[in-house]
Amino acid sequence: MEPEVFVDILSDSLFLVIKLVAAIVVPGLVIGLIVSVFQAATSINEQTLSFLPKLIITLVALIVGGHWMTQELMDFFKLMVMRIPEIAG
Repeated sequence: MEPEVFVDILSDSLFLVIKLVAAIVVPGLVIGLIVSVFQAATSINEQTLSFLPKLIITLVALIVGGHWMTQELMDFFKLMVMRIPEIAG
């Protein structure tokens, strides 16, 4: 049981979390930026105008990328199960 194994597992898991979160957050950030520029150009200060498109695009990102995210988590779980002998032995 070497420390490098745990460092590899930690880095792999953190990279997976960053990938999955970025797939959800980045579209919302882009839409938020577009709506903010639109609000600044037209001087509209409505709160729901910025919230509703971000909510909708986040839900769309979850629906479209849900299968990919689930597959990534399953692959990571299979990898961790395969590495059990490496950790225990």
